[in-house]
Amino acid sequence: MDDRLEAMVMGALAADALALGAHWIYDTQRIAREFGRVERLMAPPSGSYHPNKRRGQFTHYGDQTLLLLETISGAEGFDLERFARDWRVYFDTYAGYRDHATRDTLEHLNHGRPPVEAGSASTDLGGAARIAPVIFRHADDPARQILSARAQTALTHNHPDVIDSAEYFTRVVQAVLGGSEVPEAMRQVAAEEFHRPPFARWVADGLTSGGQETLPVIQRFGQQCEVGAAFPAVAHLVARYPRDYRAAMVENVMAGGDSAARGMLAGMLLGARLGMEAIPEDWLREMEARPRIEVLLAEAAGRQRRK
Repeated sequence: MDDRLEAMVMGALAADALALGAHWIYDTQRIAREFGRVERLMAPPSGSYHPNKRRGQFTHYGDQTLLLLETISGAEGFDLERFARDWRVYFDTYAGYRDHATRDTLEHLNHGRPPVEAGSASTDLGGAARIAPVIFRHADDPARQILSARAQTALTHNHPDVIDSAEYFTRVVQAVLGGSEVPEAMRQVAAEEFHRPPFARWVADGLTSGGQETLPVIQRFGQQCEVGAAFPAVAHLVARYPRDYRAAMVENVMAGGDSAARGMLAGMLLGARLGMEAIPEDWLREMEARPRIEVLLAEAAGRQRRK
């Protein structure tokens, strides 16, 4: 198994696990006061959006990413109908938090809409944050990586900016796996494929902020889930910490808000560039799902080799 492909997936999921404790807390002084510096996996506090979660588990973003990996690991590849069926069954009885995109999509599926029409109109970047498994599974087929990333995103977040963001970050991963540094890959993809509003501005704003402290930058962009805030924040994280996965993930959480979606995309990119040795072993060790993830990755890699 390619170390960087594995780190791409693990980097995204470890970022989500680290974000769980302080996820959606917007008051950064409260985060510092109640958690200290978030350098290890922590449980959510009482009153959290994730009251049923324990330290080492995932937010609903990470749970969906793991579900996607489970759906495609034993199959011939990504299939929208299969993912939609598994996703619907999973969320019909899900005990964790269901955001608006999840609730709207589930309602649409339960009322008979086909998967290609079931997605919510949400502009949250979280739908695109799940893409690492399809990039891993179709590592030998760049075109299918892009189509699958777009389709899995649209299932729940059927907004053009979010779907296009999934394609953008897929293309960036492809460039990174080809040898580019992450910031350069982001510039390259923006120049060649996404030199249009709002993407050119989001990339430029994020990358040029790399010399500034993370917390005020993310507060300026916006801590919220919406793609216009979260996208440039991801670009900032990889520009400021292009060789330091741990620092990027810690500072992301300390900046508050939707640290899970931002962290998953930045963690995916940095994992793809830096490999498994960059991801703190204690974070991986404390991830409850790690053994399952490793089995699924091995199964997916094995199916790919047998093609």
